[in-house]
Amino acid sequence: MPRSIITATGSYIPENRVPNTHFLQNAFFDPGGNRNPRTNEEIVKKLHEITGIEERRCAPASVSTSEMATHAAEAALEGMDRETLDYIIVAHNFGDVNADSLRCDTVPTIAARVKHHLRIKNPYTVAFDLPFGCPGWLQGVITADYFIKSGDAKRVLVIGAETLGRIADPHDIDSMIYSDGAGATLVEATEGEGGIVSHLTRSDTYHHAFLLRMTESYNPQRTGDAIYVKMDGHDIYKYAVKTVPMAVKKNLDDAGIGIGEIKKILIHQANEKMDAAIVKRLFELYKIKEVPADIMPMIISWAGNSSVATLPTLLDLILRGKVDGHRLNSGDLVVFASVGAGMNVNSMIYKMP
Repeated sequence: MPRSIITATGSYIPENRVPNTHFLQNAFFDPGGNRNPRTNEEIVKKLHEITGIEERRCAPASVSTSEMATHAAEAALEGMDRETLDYIIVAHNFGDVNADSLRCDTVPTIAARVKHHLRIKNPYTVAFDLPFGCPGWLQGVITADYFIKSGDAKRVLVIGAETLGRIADPHDIDSMIYSDGAGATLVEATEGEGGIVSHLTRSDTYHHAFLLRMTESYNPQRTGDAIYVKMDGHDIYKYAVKTVPMAVKKNLDDAGIGIGEIKKILIHQANEKMDAAIVKRLFELYKIKEVPADIMPMIISWAGNSSVATLPTLLDLILRGKVDGHRLNSGDLVVFASVGAGMNVNSMIYKMP
């Protein structure tokens, strides 16, 4: 049976930087429409303490999600024949969001637009979207692995792209974590060493389906019918810290791999404090108190949370030597993990070729 290997990566990181000081002029409200009693200086300071975010990236108003996805794809496909792709899978949640009206456009699909922009003529390069919350890109890679192992595909392009900053309520303190970006990976069949070892996915919808949702602005004076992404941050934190470590441990146990064999844990860049708590809890499940200092690379401090784009962007930057103190070498075992709307969690074990 062939194995699935990531042979190329690419990313698009917008040049526009939005520092935390950008939010000092905002008026923040709670879900009940009451003005937040803290000063904006206190709010911004607390944001940095909890999330680790100092700035985030914002796409120009003229650049869409599908265009960012195309730029990332072009970087990953450099030097190869695009007509040989069997599938293009694009993970996103809101499609092409118009920067002025905030309308979400998903017809045709973002994947169809990317294929069009790449000028691929092959009708058997099947392009489709995968909306799965923040774990969407990783779920796309898992889907590609199923295609490859079934013999249905040899070469799959998986992209995560989102203009998350455009559907963020400027009157909601949670909106300050969001950013824009895109990351792409080429997944190919191989008979050699390395590649995807194992993966696991779970969806907890019975109690947790609406921890992330779309509703109107918290500002009672804001008119119009626009809706924005909202979250129950404290409940998401508790869910993630409990559920993600269990999922990763089950994934490792099912594969017969110990936590001590893992070189890096690449986790969705959602919140630095939460991600650190997830990894700490994972090691505690193995009765290990000390977490290796270099096991969890982070880029959230300057990139923010771009949802489905965080993991492929992080991977691309590491492989290109652009994340200080973090390298991946042949034979290294890596865990990928993500959590997001649904609530969905996934984990993948990957051996560097």
